[in-house]
Amino acid sequence: MEVKASLRFLRMSPRKVRLVVNTIRGLSVAAAETKLHFVPKLASEPVLKLLLSAVANANHNFHLQKEDLYVKSIVADGGPTLKRFRARAFGRAAPIRKRTTHITIVLADKKDAPAKAEAAPKKVVRAKKAATKKTA
Repeated sequence: MEVKASLRFLRMSPRKVRLVVNTIRGLSVAAAETKLHFVPKLASEPVLKLLLSAVANANHNFHLQKEDLYVKSIVADGGPTLKRFRARAFGRAAPIRKRTTHITIVLADKKDAPAKAEAAPKKVVRAKKAATKKTA
């Protein structure tokens, strides 16, 4: 079972929001919530609020428990940009782009999660020594 929640037109740059979003992708809801409480970024507050909203949706609409959920996917896409101008020297103007973000989160039940295959140990490849040239 998948549960979706979205936050649109967040007045924050997508680049800044992605720093926070990438830290919680794939985590359980409890771990993601704990991590968002301690991330020292302003974007963590709206992302935490969205996560809690998705958990509330799962509980109310599908009767899923918080402990059984994990963050299946979360994306921060760019929204419309507000275009402003700043006055510069000699009567010129410089553009200011006030960016917005759309965040979409998908929570899924841990029972539906695909089993992770065991990773085979990687073979260590050593670099060859550079041939030394003798000059007479």
